[in-house]
Amino acid sequence: MAQRVRIADIAEELGVSSATVSNVIHGKTKKISDATVKRVQELLEERQYIPSMAGILLSQNDSRIVGVVINDHIKYEGKVLEDAFVASALNALLFELERNDYFMMVKATADWNEIVRLASMWNMDGMVLIGFCDAEYEKLREKMHIPFVVYDGYFENNERICNLTIDNFDGGRQVGDYLYRMGHRRVLCISDNYVCVDKERIDGCGAGLMEGTIDFLQVPMQKEERQRFYKANIQMILRHTAAFAVSDVYAVELMHFLQEQGIGVPEDISVIGFDNIRLCENSYPRLTTVGQDASKRAYAAVQALQNLKKGTCEMAAQILPVRLVVRDSVKRIGSTAGDKVT
Repeated sequence: MAQRVRIADIAEELGVSSATVSNVIHGKTKKISDATVKRVQELLEERQYIPSMAGILLSQNDSRIVGVVINDHIKYEGKVLEDAFVASALNALLFELERNDYFMMVKATADWNEIVRLASMWNMDGMVLIGFCDAEYEKLREKMHIPFVVYDGYFENNERICNLTIDNFDGGRQVGDYLYRMGHRRVLCISDNYVCVDKERIDGCGAGLMEGTIDFLQVPMQKEERQRFYKANIQMILRHTAAFAVSDVYAVELMHFLQEQGIGVPEDISVIGFDNIRLCENSYPRLTTVGQDASKRAYAAVQALQNLKKGTCEMAAQILPVRLVVRDSVKRIGSTAGDKVT
């Protein structure tokens, strides 16, 4: 069995004092040069002293660990981290946390109790909760005594809970307004639910359309079932000139299904999505959608966590703007040549 590396061993190898190594481990580096700090940190890692460093971090009030918990909803079919929106959010959070000298720990679960257990086990500085749409946040606050930020949550205002959301209603309104200016008067909204975020997007679309008809088609959460569902409802789908899927994944999936049936997009029916994931640029046709800025959201999340910890967070909710991204999947129909599309 290999002998455990001691602080004295590190100090002797680098030609510095044991106190210097100890101060680097404990983050007391104000009186130590950056070059020395780097040399000590690199040798600690090389000699695999990191487990002891992790233990020290966990014992401090300021662990620099932020937990990111994603709702492992059944609709992801066990592949939540492969979802394009989730992956984009995690990517943006990772780099924003690293810029602020935090460590990111990721957990996927649908169990609220797992969130509390994770927070207490790792002595976290804060948490970011993604994809939860529930009324349990107040209970979570009572059990957990660290700041957390919620992505698209629904709860009563609480001074220590920040709901960091995007303007889902306005995103839907921009979709409805754009489709109206493109001549569409019969629009089908597609989602696997009509609550929380999806409801806001659909209601916004109805408000933006102004005149005409908005219909709602609730699709199954499992992909194979959706394919059968689309086949069974294809005539109903084609009674509309445009379909608004409340996520880009559903929008691209619908386009592929229609094209496999010999139905042209946007020639026979227009399709529009929401989120502006990278897949939109690579789909055929390129997908018109509503864009949200993952980097700005990540920045706001980290700032909110820091303010919550300092007790200076004044807003219980922050609503970030979204914008319509026009590409190729929507066709102009009817006599609307005088309308300007932006």
